[in-house]
Formats: sequence, structure tokens, C-alpha cells
Amino acid sequence: MNWIYEPWPWYISGPMIAFIMFLLIMVGKNFGMSSNLRTMCTICGAGNKADFFKFDWKFQKWNLVVVLGAIIGGFIGSQFLSNDSTVAINPATISNLKSLGFESAGTAYLPTELFDISSLLSIKNILLLTIGGVLVGFGARYAGGCTSGHAISGLSNLQLPSLIAVVGFFIGGLIMINFLFPLIF
Repeated sequence: MNWIYEPWPWYISGPMIAFIMFLLIMVGKNFGMSSNLRTMCTICGAGNKADFFKFDWKFQKWNLVVVLGAIIGGFIGSQFLSNDSTVAINPATISNLKSLGFESAGTAYLPTELFDISSLLSIKNILLLTIGGVLVGFGARYAGGCTSGHAISGLSNLQLPSLIAVVGFFIGGLIMINFLFPLIF
């Protein structure tokens, strides 16, 4: 039963994702996580303040089930199907991250220096998380969707705007990690 605790190989998980995308295309749905934020804001009454949130959210409730499934699946996977909570990363990357002050690199799933509860007491970390959240939110809105929506659903539908967005996401990620990240830390 040790195989249950190992990550699934690409040749299992990839076709499963493709199968789900095929089903969504067949029923005329697009996958994306950022659209759920709009739906949740609409449910909470944001349509009273901004026209962007004025739409019939009931047509998107199926996507909220996807979010719930992702949360439940992530919990089951991390609590019951994992025997190790660290991420296997290259030793050179671990060394590089430690030189930037991330002592938890290679020993924790997420860098505790950023995501531990005690890190919320740091003004610098609060500012970084807030600015990052605003930029991600703006970027997802400006691009017409998030990375999962464009990379999985948009590319599956052969949409040129999704290809352009995915290329932009990768370029932005490379710029961030190679130039801005070292400046911040």
C-alpha cells in the first residue's frame, strides 16, 4: 500500500485532467478558479456596489462545487494520502533559498518564513502578501482569468488569448523569481 502515499505520475493525473476538460467542453463549461471569487462576491451582495458583480450567480454554482472539491481533495491528500510534507527540490535551490533567509527550504511544504502564523506579525510580510494579492487579483481580472483557467481550459479550447496569457504568466514568473524576489529578500 506504499504506492498510495506517492504522488501520482503524469500518465495517470494528466489523462484524468484531460477527461475532466473533455466533459466540461461537452457541456459548454469553462474551468477556472478566479471566476469563483466573482461569484462569491456576488453572493455576498457586491452587485449593489459594482456592475461587474451584477449577474445571475446560480449559473456558476457548479464551479463553487469544484472549489469545495479542491479544498476537500487537498485536505484528504495532505492528511491521509501523504507520508511526507516536504517538497523534493534541487539541493542547489535549497542552498539558494537559504542564502535568501529561507531556513525552512527543503524541510517544509511552504516557507514558514512567509506562511507561518507568526509571520503575520511582520509588517514586511503583511505588505508583501497584500501587494501580491492585489497584483494577482488585478492580473487575473486583466487577463480575463487565472492561470488554471487559461492554462487548462483555454488551451484545451485552442484559444489564442489563453496562449498569450500563459506565455505572459511564465514570463512574469521568471522575472519575479530571477530579478524581483532577490531584491525583496
